[in-house]
Amino acid sequence: MTADFKELVDLAAERLGGAVLWANDEFFAEKDNLLRAEPAVFVPGKFTDRGKWMDGWETRRRRTPGHDWCIVRLGVPGIVRGVVVDTAFFKGNYPESCSLEATSAPPQATLEALEAASWQEILPRTKLEGDTSNALSVERAWRATHLRLRIFPDGGVARLRVHGHVIPEPRWLGRPGTEQDVDLAAVENGGFVVSASDMFFGPRHALVMPGRAHDMGDGWETRRTRREGPEWVIVELAAEGTLRRVEIDTGRFRGNAPESAALAVSASAEGPWHEVLARTKLLPHTRHVLDVELTPHDPARYVRMSIWPDGGVSRLRLFGTPSRSGREAWGIARLNALSPEEARAELLACCGSSTWAERMVAARPLRDLASTKAEGSRAAEGLTEQDWLEAFGAHPRIGEKRTDARGWSAEEQSKVGDADRATLDALAEANRAYEAKHGFVYLVCATGKTADAMLAVARERIQGERASELVRASEEQRLITDLRLEKLVLR
Repeated sequence: MTADFKELVDLAAERLGGAVLWANDEFFAEKDNLLRAEPAVFVPGKFTDRGKWMDGWETRRRRTPGHDWCIVRLGVPGIVRGVVVDTAFFKGNYPESCSLEATSAPPQATLEALEAASWQEILPRTKLEGDTSNALSVERAWRATHLRLRIFPDGGVARLRVHGHVIPEPRWLGRPGTEQDVDLAAVENGGFVVSASDMFFGPRHALVMPGRAHDMGDGWETRRTRREGPEWVIVELAAEGTLRRVEIDTGRFRGNAPESAALAVSASAEGPWHEVLARTKLLPHTRHVLDVELTPHDPARYVRMSIWPDGGVSRLRLFGTPSRSGREAWGIARLNALSPEEARAELLACCGSSTWAERMVAARPLRDLASTKAEGSRAAEGLTEQDWLEAFGAHPRIGEKRTDARGWSAEEQSKVGDADRATLDALAEANRAYEAKHGFVYLVCATGKTADAMLAVARERIQGERASELVRASEEQRLITDLRLEKLVLR
């Protein structure tokens, strides 16, 4: 069984905010030990009032049917690719087997809410070995925020590591069209250190972890090369973007910081590379903030930091603005990663027909925004009258204060706020007359239209026949759906 997944980020790491929220039993050893960063230890002769002290989570010997379990909140949401269930030092008291389930829920979800959630089994019941780092691959999983580890029937687990791809919340990108800079390298935003020339003393992933280093082991450090260098590390940005500010932090590295560093960007991890920061002298134990030194460049997805001749860097911050194509690629990847339930909810915000949303969920994986819009058009083909009425019913009336959870309706009807009271009253009356005659809400793609323009269209459409209005309203819904798919993907 491959263990390549261990090269990925530990989504449950305590330093990222991971926590064991609940366990049905922790008689011998506390659940909080499961996610501790340091390896488990064994202390001969150390006992507590309840028995032998063990560095892990250990339940009592079960004398009734069933099994034990605990619920873990991931530090960052993501797709799980594999787990390490480490039974270190549990030799005669480890579980016979385990399984793993995943769900997506708010960070503050209660135990009752999580128990009622829809859970996906991502690891079927699998045999465990005692005093072993059991590396278990996950073949298929959706984006998750919480995991439930089941152990059969009871026993002890020293450590749990959950490796996968980070899929953060959309808000990290900032609003489209703004110049808001975000750390495109940060692991919590989805940044990932792809490779490094050497990691003898310190792991490459430490470079993009939150906060500043707490000691010299909390950073990327190479061995002494005994040559000119450079050593290098390659970071995959969370989304394609343009760098505006860089921070190279040699904090904690006092006698082993690099003499200098340079940065280059590329669309590919293999290059070609375009230098954006010329070789720059570094100081020990210093946070270097560089902005005016950066050369303008086209949007890039990868950054290579070279250091001379060797040494340690604790943190690398790459602040920039995601490009439109970067936002699009990220939005499509996120939509593909969502569970069917979450994807359905997201898509229903674009078109309120449950049939349409189900068809879109089934059409995943989606490639890009253009093909997603085309898929949306195909999903609308053959919808019944009831399907269309369901979609129309998800919209507030034109001019009505009620809006949807995302605020898209208010945004689309923003020009209505400029209308005078007489126009708004006339629009409300036109809405009532339209519904009375046709039996469904007056629907028009409101983006860019004034209240007067929509009032004129409403008065004209009131005169039409119901059958033709169903066709007209469905065409308007298609326009709205296209615009909202764009908002969903680009955020």
